Amino acid sequence: MATFLPLLTEKNTPLFRALDRIGPIILNAQPSVPIPALPQHTYLLFDNSAKVDLQAVADWLDAGVEKVIVPLAWAKELIGVIPSERLLLLLDVANVGAFSDKVRNGVSGVLLKTPSVDFDLISSVSKFFAGFAIYVLSGSGPLPTTANIRELRSIGATLVIPESQLSLDPTSTTKINVADVFLAPIISDRPDGLFPTVVSSQTGHTLGLVYSSFQSIRESIISGKGTYQSRKHGLWRKGETSGATQDVVRIRLDCDSDSLEFRVIQHGAGFCHLNRQSCFSETSGLPALESTLQSRLASAPEGSYTKRLFNDSELLRSKIMEEADELCQATSKEDVAFEAADLLYFALTKCLAAGVSVADIERSLDRKAKRITRRPGNAKPQWTSKEPATAPPPEKKAPETPIDGPIRMRTSELSAISAEERAQLLRRPVLKSDEMIIKVKPIVDAVRTRGDEALLEFTAKFDKVQLTSTVIFPPFAPETMEVETTVREAIDVAYANIRKFHDAQTDGSTLVVETMPGVVCSRFARPIARVGLYVPGGTAILPSTALMLGIPAQVAGCKEIVLATPPRADGSISPEVMYVAHLVGASAILKAGGAQAVAAMAYGTKTVPKVDKIFGPGNQWVTAAKMLVQNDTDALVSIDMPAGPSEVLVIADHTANAAFVAADLLSQAEHGIDSQVVLVSVNLTAEHLAAIEKEVDDQANALSRVDIVRQSIAKSIIVKTTSVEEAIAFSNDYAPEHLILHLENASEKVAAIDNAGSVFVGPYTPESCGDYASGTNHTLPTNGYARQFSGVNTLSFQKHITSQEITAAGLEGLGPVVATLADCEGLQAHANAVRIRLRSSKA
Repeated sequence: MATFLPLLTEKNTPLFRALDRIGPIILNAQPSVPIPALPQHTYLLFDNSAKVDLQAVADWLDAGVEKVIVPLAWAKELIGVIPSERLLLLLDVANVGAFSDKVRNGVSGVLLKTPSVDFDLISSVSKFFAGFAIYVLSGSGPLPTTANIRELRSIGATLVIPESQLSLDPTSTTKINVADVFLAPIISDRPDGLFPTVVSSQTGHTLGLVYSSFQSIRESIISGKGTYQSRKHGLWRKGETSGATQDVVRIRLDCDSDSLEFRVIQHGAGFCHLNRQSCFSETSGLPALESTLQSRLASAPEGSYTKRLFNDSELLRSKIMEEADELCQATSKEDVAFEAADLLYFALTKCLAAGVSVADIERSLDRKAKRITRRPGNAKPQWTSKEPATAPPPEKKAPETPIDGPIRMRTSELSAISAEERAQLLRRPVLKSDEMIIKVKPIVDAVRTRGDEALLEFTAKFDKVQLTSTVIFPPFAPETMEVETTVREAIDVAYANIRKFHDAQTDGSTLVVETMPGVVCSRFARPIARVGLYVPGGTAILPSTALMLGIPAQVAGCKEIVLATPPRADGSISPEVMYVAHLVGASAILKAGGAQAVAAMAYGTKTVPKVDKIFGPGNQWVTAAKMLVQNDTDALVSIDMPAGPSEVLVIADHTANAAFVAADLLSQAEHGIDSQVVLVSVNLTAEHLAAIEKEVDDQANALSRVDIVRQSIAKSIIVKTTSVEEAIAFSNDYAPEHLILHLENASEKVAAIDNAGSVFVGPYTPESCGDYASGTNHTLPTNGYARQFSGVNTLSFQKHITSQEITAAGLEGLGPVVATLADCEGLQAHANAVRIRLRSSKA
């Protein structure tokens, strides 16, 4: 029960703020009271005889007003429409009449408007409304005293005091101090007269237990700062010396009026003298997550996963959509809890990036809980489908690694697990390509139908760049290709090595075979005329991908090479990529990324040349768009291969250097949280394995992308085997994108490798060399597709045409065979095309 209720009818901001800390507050609905904000707990008084306005009442309640106080005539119409707990009945004792039980049971309390405080009348009303809240507003009479307030509370009533009788100054003959009114019923049961006080955060999480006195409570109400009473040192203004000050949000009495709760905004290191948020324990749940994310927002290194989440709205949007979808598919209690936690993590990241706290969210939830009108509840069109697809239960995720714990992989012993468990080790994270295709289809369709207009819109929306044109044609301006000398020299060396290796792959000869006398078959290669190369970018600089795609296209002789890459914040392309585009002879550069870039190259626009085949890695939006356009006969475009998260498998025996192995694992783990790395050990001792794991942890924590590594490593595995043969058999089944052999006589083991995108042999062959400059291509099959796909090579940019030439004598020998088979298949015209020639040669 509140000590008293203030009634505000005019502006007085300092008084309002003090009253709001101890509320609720009654506002008069008739005069417009200019206030800084709606009070935390608001009652609204409709004190007039005008016709009831149901919509106005509903709008106020929806806006967060807790209760409305209405006259009897209004109450009769509102009961049954407005919940009883939100209605208070206004009774003027001068005009009170009989009313039904329906009215009494349809409200939660009564406000008695009386000329003076008549305790007998109030007592009788209280008995009639037993169990209801009773409020008393005296229109005239002397200034109420603290004794009046205590006496009213003894009969279950609360005094309503107009703001004209309230003051922040000491109590006088005309006004009473608000703190004196609040303190009137408080009684201490302690010899020292102090009051136990629980201090809580805005969200209700306990920070500590202190003591308050009349003086400290009075100061807190008036000043809005946390002030308490030390049992040894007197008045204690929290944070006066430490800087850990408090802003008081709300002060509440307990049910016995002998202890209090202060809700505060805690500043500085925390409430506890040990520089913790709470004296009782570290925070947990949403407050702990909020604190962690706030710290990361302030201090996460550039390029880290967390920093990218805060700075890249499209990445964060994708993660929120992904986690929301996984929550919708979860079925078991454990999976629902797990997916909900993931969604909350990314949703809170979004909130903190926008300056929204958990307390702000809870206030919004409170307002929603107070709404009395209800929306239809229909989902927006983009989230509905006439035939919802049923999805399989989501794959169970491994528990996340603690934020500050050791970075560890999971371990399995191959000889000790079942066939089902072995199959599980071979699985990658589920790629929901069908769902992503649904998401990218509107983007692809818009570019296909509206061309450059849609492309510019999506570039502005997703790449955050306003462009007037998205295409650059050669010759490229020299100033756009200016790079540091050391970087240019490194690119030149990489170009030479990659060109040399891909030149050797060129198929320039014609295969000629006479299959039988007079029948000559041949096969020859021709370049694919128009190719599109997707180079991920934006905030990243990836000239290596431009080299890996552009050089084989150049070597193959492709006539048009369109290079697509997201623009930087200023609308430009990184000079390193521009320089590579010049080296490989790009015929156009498309300044766009994502699904919109893929669609523009697949269908062509007024400014973007259409291509015949699209190459290159990308995120799930790019991959889904590539898969979509290759199946559209209107596009007539193919793609290089299905793509997925980057991966590496390392086979290591007793000769392996622990630091080298760890570095190789981390070189792929840093690509993204979905990257997977696998260590297959061959009879390694526990000490050797421990050394590798320690190196992984030590090296990972020294990386700027440690946040990404922590998540990808937690999903990765160590597989223990007892022989090289067993290890290679597992690798062949896994079919990794990158396979690294840290083995004794490693080169001798390559012959046993059946499935891998690229193999790195020996201790001095890091995967990084293949990524950049050894000569091999780094665009490789992932997700197990190395079983049936090769990495990008020169032949990927060529097509092979066959031809045959048959002499008359050759047809004499081959013709009867063909006619017989055509007759067998019932294709008469096929047989006739042979027989008509055979008859002609005999004539």
